[in-house]
Amino acid sequence: MGERAFKNITEPVHLYRVRGEIGAHRLQSAPTQLVITTERRPASVAVLPFRVSGDDENQRYLAEGLTEELIVELGRFRRLSVSSRSATFAIADSHPDPVRVGEALGVRYVLDGQVRKIGERVLISLTLSETYQGTVVWSDKIQHPFEEILALVDGTVARIAATVFGRMEEAAMVAARRKPPENMTAFDCLLRGLDHHRLGGVTDDNLRQAVDWLSRAIEADPHYAAAYAWRVCAASGLPGFDPEQGRRDICRALELDPCDAEANRIMGALELMGGNFDEALAHSRRAMELNPTDAYIKARCAAVFTFVGEAERSLSLLDEAEMLDPFLPVWCVEERGVALYALGRYAEAVKSLRKLTFQTTRSRLYQAAALVELDRSDEAGRMVREAVGSEAALTASNFTSREYYRDPEKARELGRLLREAGLPP
Repeated sequence: MGERAFKNITEPVHLYRVRGEIGAHRLQSAPTQLVITTERRPASVAVLPFRVSGDDENQRYLAEGLTEELIVELGRFRRLSVSSRSATFAIADSHPDPVRVGEALGVRYVLDGQVRKIGERVLISLTLSETYQGTVVWSDKIQHPFEEILALVDGTVARIAATVFGRMEEAAMVAARRKPPENMTAFDCLLRGLDHHRLGGVTDDNLRQAVDWLSRAIEADPHYAAAYAWRVCAASGLPGFDPEQGRRDICRALELDPCDAEANRIMGALELMGGNFDEALAHSRRAMELNPTDAYIKARCAAVFTFVGEAERSLSLLDEAEMLDPFLPVWCVEERGVALYALGRYAEAVKSLRKLTFQTTRSRLYQAAALVELDRSDEAGRMVREAVGSEAALTASNFTSREYYRDPEKARELGRLLREAGLPP
C-alpha cells in the first residue's frame, strides 16, 4: 500500500494489506515455507480444514473447531505423526487432492470432512484417503441434532479420532504384509508383529512370529520404544515367558519414551502379573491419561481394575472403549463378562460372554464358573469340555494362576467352581 506517515513516528512506515481470511483463533495461517516432497512419513496423517455448506456462521465455527480438536486428539497417539494445523490450512482448497497433499506434507493419509446443516440436524461426512494414488480407505457419516453436536463436540471428536487411527493402522498392516522382508523398515516390522499378535489362534505360532517381527524392528532401530513394549506384550502369552527379560524390555521402552501410552499400559500389566497391584493401577491410569482416545488401552486397562476389586470401574471403561471403537477384538470385549462374573452378576456374565464373535478358552471357563453358580451344571460341563478341547493341558490351577486377583479368595473360588464343572485340578 506504500509508505504512510504516522503521528509521533519520525520515519514513514511501509504498509501492507493481507488478503484472505484470518481465522478467529489463529494469527499465523501458513508455515514460513512449504517443501514439496514425495517421501511420506510412516503412520502420518493430515487433517484438512472441514468444509461447510452455506453461510451459517455456527457451521463455520463448528467445522473449524472439529478440525482443531481432531488434530489435537490424533496427536495423542504416539505411533502417529500428525501435520500441524498451519501446514494443512496453507495448502487446503475447496476440492483437496490427497495425492498433492501427500506430496506437499509428506503424509500417507489425508482426513477430509464436511459439515452440513439439514433442518435442525447436522451431518458430518468423513473421508480417509491414502496419498499415493488417492484411494479412499474409509468413509463415514455422523448425524446429530445441532444443539447436541455443540454439547458433545469432545465425545464426537474422540470417536472420530479413535476410528481414524484404527482404520489407518489396519490399512498400514495390509500394506506391510505386501512388502518383501528385505525392503521392510522398523515400522513395517512393528506392524507385522502387531498383526500376528492380534491374530492369536489355537497354537502359539502367531505369538512366536509376533515376537520375531518385533525383534527385527528392534534390530532395525534399537531406539524404537514401541517395539520393546509390544515384544513384552506378545512374549507374555508364550510358555516359558521370562518376566525379568520382560521387565528389562519394558523399562527400556519407558526410558526411551516415558510418555508412550502403550508402554505404560504394558508395564501396568507386568506389575499386575508380579502382584504389584498399586503400581499396576498407577501405570494403567497413566496410560489412559496419555491417550484418553485409545479404545484398546481403555479396554485392556479395564482388566486391571477388575482384578484389583474395582469391577464397576472396569465396566464403565469398557462402555467408553466400545463407544470409541465398536470393533474391538474379542479379548478386549470378553473383559465385560469377567467383570460381571467378579461382581456376582452371573446370568449377565453368561449372556455377555455368549455374544462374543468367537469363544476363547478364558470366555468358556468364566461361563462355566458362572453356570455352576446358576445351577446349570450340564451347560458348565460342556463349556469345560470345549475349553479342554482347544487346550489339552488345561487345569484349574494353571488357569487361575493367570487370573491375577488381588483378593486370593476370588481365585480360589474360581478354581473351585471350575473343578466342580469338571476341569482337572
